[in-house]
Amino acid sequence: MKIVSWNVNGIRAVVKKDFYGFLDDCDPDVLCFQETKADPEQVQQALGSMLGYELYAHSAQRKGYSGTAIATRVSPLAVHYGLGLAEHDTEGRVITAEFPDFFLVDVYTPNSGAELLRLDYRQQWDLAFYDFLKKLEADKPVLVCGDMNVAHTDIDLAHPAANYNKAAGYMQAEIDGMDRYLAGGLVDTFRYFYPDKRNEYSWWSYRGGARSRNVGWRIDYFLASRAFMPRIKEAFILQQVLGSDHCPVGVVVE
Repeated sequence: MKIVSWNVNGIRAVVKKDFYGFLDDCDPDVLCFQETKADPEQVQQALGSMLGYELYAHSAQRKGYSGTAIATRVSPLAVHYGLGLAEHDTEGRVITAEFPDFFLVDVYTPNSGAELLRLDYRQQWDLAFYDFLKKLEADKPVLVCGDMNVAHTDIDLAHPAANYNKAAGYMQAEIDGMDRYLAGGLVDTFRYFYPDKRNEYSWWSYRGGARSRNVGWRIDYFLASRAFMPRIKEAFILQQVLGSDHCPVGVVVE
């Protein structure tokens, strides 16, 4: 079972950029999207040619903002939207698909913003999301994927010293949030397989030719319950796939 996650920075835009060529080449069983910038009906229209996939979408109240979606060839037992908390469920940031032996959680974590105006909210979100995952995990293992908007360690971005505690995505408060997930029993699947690998990023600024120079950040993840790790056979980053300022990341589940 190949599961792929991609922040597409607009689902209606990405389908015009050889999305279906990527789909044919990658052939995922499940494809999780973040930042769809579309309501469920628009997602259905954009992805209507994904034959054989069931589509589920969650949108923000604000039009053209945020949003998540899951396309799956494997029918889930159930699909749930949001965290069940009104203060966190207006931006369409979480979809949970329940399968017989695990929960798949698609998340688009709030960005603290260029001026760090949402850093306090981001910390509240990280704690609420952690609690949400632990409640799921009491029932069965979780596999969490998506744009988590944080580079965890200094090998997860090209210029750590210049960005530490200065830029959204590499603030200590955000790193602390990722530390909480990992200390709480989740495993960063890519680092499990490649603990020291450098220059593997999933997001690049559109400015200054950052992508062509590979001046990037690894902020897209698959986190798995420790009990689920024997099922994870591979983790990968598809840096060659264009169409967004992020590239897809994925895992292979036995």
